[in-house]
Amino acid sequence: MRDFYPEDMAVRNAIFQAWTNASQTFGFEPYDACVVEHLALLKRKAGEEIAEQLYTFTDKSGRELALRAEITPSLARMVAARQSQLVFPLKWFTIGQCFRYERMSRGRKREHYQWNLDVLGAPDVAAEVEVVAAALYALRILGLGPAEVRVHLNSRGLLSDLFARASIPPERHSALFLALDKRGKMEDNAIAELLLAEGFDHAAIETAFQLMGIQRFDEAAARIGEETPSVAALNRFFQLARPYGIEESLLFDIGTIRGLGYYTGIVFECFDVHRRFRALFGGGRYDNLLASLGGRPLPAVGLGFGDVVVAELLVELGRLSRVENSGRIHIGYFDEAQRTAAIRLAALWRKEGRQVELALAPEKAKSFFSRVGRLAAGQAVYLGPDDLERGTFRLKNLETRTEIEQPIPPL
Repeated sequence: MRDFYPEDMAVRNAIFQAWTNASQTFGFEPYDACVVEHLALLKRKAGEEIAEQLYTFTDKSGRELALRAEITPSLARMVAARQSQLVFPLKWFTIGQCFRYERMSRGRKREHYQWNLDVLGAPDVAAEVEVVAAALYALRILGLGPAEVRVHLNSRGLLSDLFARASIPPERHSALFLALDKRGKMEDNAIAELLLAEGFDHAAIETAFQLMGIQRFDEAAARIGEETPSVAALNRFFQLARPYGIEESLLFDIGTIRGLGYYTGIVFECFDVHRRFRALFGGGRYDNLLASLGGRPLPAVGLGFGDVVVAELLVELGRLSRVENSGRIHIGYFDEAQRTAAIRLAALWRKEGRQVELALAPEKAKSFFSRVGRLAAGQAVYLGPDDLERGTFRLKNLETRTEIEQPIPPL
């Protein structure tokens, strides 16, 4: 788990601001949920793999609880509790901390912050396109576009149609999804052993791997041979992506499955174009989750976007190695004689809403500029005896090294 020093907070805040900006731009409303959940809820809804990674404990009343590993089950619980009072479709977002006890690796910590975007009550594929477009908008704010990232798109319904055409019965599809989602993390022979243990025969396993070699959506649709609901949904997604202007960021990928058990339709994951990192975000449609919690059936789409991988990618690309706050002004002064003027200048700028860091003690000019230069501040003012005599100060841009002389405001 992580501590965040000021320079780390600068990176985190830049990511959070991009997430919040995108959420508000696309009309999502904020919500939050408690970080502790009932263990039974998370075990039931988080999926088989995550259930083994929960931080669990028993409280003083004997309740079995856990730190949340993801936020969607909490959202479903909240919506189910007030389903008759809410106006649908809902477009909600949150930025919350999640915990998983697992082996640490690049892009994977035992805690992370996650941006969740969800649309509930919208059966049309427009909901999927909306959340993907919002996530890509946030990435563009951070300087990442089609040259750096791709959204890999698939449909569990499409996979089910393909498996059904290959005579694999529907009741076996969930186990197949779970095993095939491990491709890239496990060797195919190890996955085949898992499937053999689940009761699949060699012919079914060979057929499944052969289907996973499909490269294009039109090839998959041709294998199915008719426009099933899953084929129609993917066609509509690609059609709607064009007016959104995101089509060049999309890639059909038969291997995108998602490990969580509650997904029912289109699923997606976003990666850097060279696949050097884990997924930046992922999600899809989960139409049955509300009903399984005792609520009324409700179509739903959502995504989760963690802070760890995107920060590593931005640093790798040199986009966020040194986050600068160009709007901040540092004010320093030579001795006590200039302190009052420095305070007055800081107070006026702060009243205007500008960010000002005021030195708390006198210091020499060399020391002041050395200090603020290391902080990557945008501008600086240093007041000395000559400045008070002239009644002016020099506002220095620390990046361009240019200066503008201005009058010192009257006391």
